[in-house]
Amino acid sequence: FRRPLIISSMGKRETEVGASKQQTAESRLHQLRTDLRRHEYLYYVMDAPEIDDAAYDQLMRDLQEIERDHPEWVTPDSPTQRVGGKAKDGFSKVAHSRPMLSLDNVNSPEELRDWDRRVRELAGPGSEIQYVCEYKLDGLSMALHYGGQQAAEGARLLRGITRGDGTIGEEVTTNVRTIRSIPLLIEPGPLGAAGLPAAFEVRGEVVMPLAGFLRMNEDREAAGLAPAANPRNAAAGTIRTLEPNIVAQRRLDFYAYFALTPAGETLFEKQSQALDALTAAGFRVNPHREAIFEFDKLLAFIEQAELNRASLGYEIDGVVIKLDSAELQRRLGYTGKAPRWSIAYKFSARFGVTQVQDIRVQVGRTGKLTPVASLAPVGIGGITVTRATLHNADEIERLGLLIGDFVRVERGGDVIPKVVEVVTDSEHPRGSRPFVWPEHCPICGSEVKRTDGEADHRCVNIDCPARLAESLLHWGRRGVMNIEGLGEAVVTQLLERALVRSVADVYALDEPALLSLERIGKKTAESLLGEIARSRQAGLARVLHGLGIRFVGERTAQLLAEEFGSMDALMAASQEELARVNEVGPRVSQAILEFFEDEKNRKLVEDLRAAGLHMAAARRHRTAQLAGKTFVLTGALPTLTREEAKAKIETAGGKVAAAVSKKTDFVVAGDDAGSKLEKAGELGIAVLDEAGLLSLLSPAD
Repeated sequence: FRRPLIISSMGKRETEVGASKQQTAESRLHQLRTDLRRHEYLYYVMDAPEIDDAAYDQLMRDLQEIERDHPEWVTPDSPTQRVGGKAKDGFSKVAHSRPMLSLDNVNSPEELRDWDRRVRELAGPGSEIQYVCEYKLDGLSMALHYGGQQAAEGARLLRGITRGDGTIGEEVTTNVRTIRSIPLLIEPGPLGAAGLPAAFEVRGEVVMPLAGFLRMNEDREAAGLAPAANPRNAAAGTIRTLEPNIVAQRRLDFYAYFALTPAGETLFEKQSQALDALTAAGFRVNPHREAIFEFDKLLAFIEQAELNRASLGYEIDGVVIKLDSAELQRRLGYTGKAPRWSIAYKFSARFGVTQVQDIRVQVGRTGKLTPVASLAPVGIGGITVTRATLHNADEIERLGLLIGDFVRVERGGDVIPKVVEVVTDSEHPRGSRPFVWPEHCPICGSEVKRTDGEADHRCVNIDCPARLAESLLHWGRRGVMNIEGLGEAVVTQLLERALVRSVADVYALDEPALLSLERIGKKTAESLLGEIARSRQAGLARVLHGLGIRFVGERTAQLLAEEFGSMDALMAASQEELARVNEVGPRVSQAILEFFEDEKNRKLVEDLRAAGLHMAAARRHRTAQLAGKTFVLTGALPTLTREEAKAKIETAGGKVAAAVSKKTDFVVAGDDAGSKLEKAGELGIAVLDEAGLLSLLSPAD
């Protein structure tokens, strides 16, 4: 009887060991999530990181590994779940708990004084009037709903809703989750410290930081797209994209300014208390705020805000003034469209008149030459402007600009100064010297070309030093080769010391070379070299995106990689073969041909190949079954996701368009199909359900 007893004992010990390992893994999982949430808060909310990116990434990889081994432990609030699946075709409409109203505006101290007088009259004699002043962020208003079974469990992000028309907004939760300054989970400790219940609503503003806005416009111009007009429009467009990965890449921020009950009632008796509570709960709340009694101090706060405006790193267009007391807010109520207890003091337009002293040319990553006006110094919005963009030859012609002219200059989108018009009155004499475009690049001396039908002049030399700096920064960006640490400070030093003369030279860098740079220690050098090594496996699509071919952005690069499968096949393709790729038209195919016809560009590709970069991709084998047919997808299909349906159509040679037009052959409609289905009916376009689509895709008998 001993043998069975021994086996039973061993089985028990194995069970105990297994349980112990599971407990250890689960404990490690909870600790990693706690640590990652804390580091996200320190980095994205407090701007005070305690660890570098490499250490953060390692924590994230450790958590991902545990969650891969135990998928049943994955929760929606895990830091790994920031970027989820793609949004459905369109966003569902959701009614707000209470209307998100706009504010009335004033533009002068006199108008503000009149508003203050009306507030005091409505509040009644003996009322204590205290205002809370906050910077007016120029972004997109958003409502976030949090909830939990009970406060002891914390509060999880349930949904994010845009302002919409103020009464009904669009649910954009999938995209909101990618914004790192929005907590996915507020743990019980901070929730209790803030005095927030288990369920509540936060209102605030989604903004795009200026650095991200400028970077996004550079990428759009490189892809042949029109730049966004200003950060507000860019933030609004980003939050409504159907691609959460794009939202994540653009690094939006969220600033909270209201705390409400789920029914839309004010949670705290003072607005100042609400802002403090949101800060304690872990939200980013604008630090530029002040509780004020005296009217003169209101004006002083506004004056200081306008002085600070140029150095904030994000856009503000005024100051919001609210009554601090919730009881007084309720007493004053609302007009038909705005609260009586709050006002927006809007800053005046930011422009100035000055003289164009010269026009110089800058060279960008794709070789584009941009004319820049050198100006007599002029103060605009608290800063001194000495340069303004003129965009291209067509813009100079439209303005009728001569060197020596006096011009009206605005800060376009309150970011990039630009010349708006030539001043032609009697007080400002006209200039006399026209601007002549250079025939050779002002940086490297290579030939400058202008393609027929295009506004831009370009330097054709891929090794132009001006192009190289921008190319290196682009190469290292997330979404391209994702080389963390290859930033402006490092790139500038690499070029100054002639350590790199092309993008391919990045892969020849070693530890001694990096240690010779300022502020680069051993750990930083090792981390950067590790990032460079990993980027060798990024794949064909990212390499194509990184090369900076005109009009070839992330999406087009992916389509080209899937179509040709290798760099050699792409380089050997004719214009007709290129133009057959979905979304690649004559202009794009011509740009690709011109790029690979240049011997310097072909050498760069070979140097990258010699450096060990992976330049292959899985081909999508297409048929001609649906060739020449255009489809539009709308609604939720029973079994196929939108992307799966799109891939099947494209694989069969069809094209998927975003909008219904007379050129549409079929509309594929699922549940909750909207205006696209109605448009199909108006135009008499054939409508298919999922079964009808699959029938079209089935091989003919």
